[in-house]
Amino acid sequence: MRKLVFILVVLCSHCLAYAQTHTRVYNEQVRTLRVERQILLLDAEAVDGSQAENTLHISFDQMSHDVHLYTYTVRMNNSDLLSNEYLRGFTTQDITNYEHSLNTSREYTHYWFDFPNEDMALTKSGQYTLTIYEDGNPENRVAEVDFCVVEPMVQIHMDIRSHTDIEFNGRYQQLDVDVNTAALDMRNPTDIKLVVTQNNRLDNAVTMAQPTYVEPNRLRYINQRALIFEGGNEYHHFDAFSCFYAGAGIDRVYHEMADYHVSLFPDEITHGTYIHQYDSDGRFIVNAERTTDSDTEAEYMWVYWTIPVEKPWLDGAIYVGGDLFGNELTLRNRMQYDPEARMYWLTALVKQGGYNYQYWFSGKGTQNRVTTQRVDGSYWQTENEYAVYVYWRPFGARYDRLVGVQIQKSTL
Repeated sequence: MRKLVFILVVLCSHCLAYAQTHTRVYNEQVRTLRVERQILLLDAEAVDGSQAENTLHISFDQMSHDVHLYTYTVRMNNSDLLSNEYLRGFTTQDITNYEHSLNTSREYTHYWFDFPNEDMALTKSGQYTLTIYEDGNPENRVAEVDFCVVEPMVQIHMDIRSHTDIEFNGRYQQLDVDVNTAALDMRNPTDIKLVVTQNNRLDNAVTMAQPTYVEPNRLRYINQRALIFEGGNEYHHFDAFSCFYAGAGIDRVYHEMADYHVSLFPDEITHGTYIHQYDSDGRFIVNAERTTDSDTEAEYMWVYWTIPVEKPWLDGAIYVGGDLFGNELTLRNRMQYDPEARMYWLTALVKQGGYNYQYWFSGKGTQNRVTTQRVDGSYWQTENEYAVYVYWRPFGARYDRLVGVQIQKSTL
């Protein structure tokens, strides 16, 4: 239990540094893509990697001891700029730091690098995508990381309430946002774009271009139906730090057919009242006991999720959601139904550590929007992490400047 509490404290204490990124993996042999510090601060000239606390640390595993040639490049999103207008130095860099796994059942090679650095610096605020590709071929993508560079020019105030425009203390939470624009030479309020996310998810992210009220040096987004979010429920968790005994959320750990296997306790469909428990809003941490370096000594394990259900749902699909799966809806995290066992199940190869996850239901025709209500329920009391991004593109500008970010937990 103390081990689990330690992991949750570590995750929560780093929430601002680790918050709000999106990762995508395109190669089945690439696992455990992690990024530290996804929001970078633009100083007077550039973000150049000279400050460790203002640098992305990116790492991943390739599931063999073969050495691969990986290269990365960076592009600015929502921009008409050429690369030399926002990137100083080289436009590509090879990943030269790697280390083979040591004494693990499955061999893998751990790669890592820091960005920006002395060879590649960023000179503009905004949203960026870093692409990792193999063998010098940009078409051979293996992974991508979205991150932000902010130049703080506005002040953001966020209120999170349970009294929404559609329910009173029910299943939803509503955000009201005030943006102080006194430091901007803003001629038109539609030059400002607001992006709001909940727990780093993209399926329910909101983009707003029209405030409710325009006041001198102030934009107010009040009683906006678009800013009503499902409260959801606290994330489930499991702690697979040990190969020898079951941690929190785990029924059984065993070694079979040259692999470690982790069977989680079945998760029941929730119907009832909200029960508070601490979570880290979908994040995970790599951690393995009896090791000196979890990055290269942690084991990969087959993890098994199950939900007992009498009949399959024919109106949509159920997914295991969270940072473990990049908060995406893909075949990698889509659950299957076993009619004989009468349950939904999913199996995935996961590195030792502590993980949060949630069950997301995506109905047919909902365009990948999900709900937690089918399995986990939804409650106004749930603690969630909201992020507000303020982008500014004045008339004649050629890119969206990120002029403010505010991250806040709901404590209703």
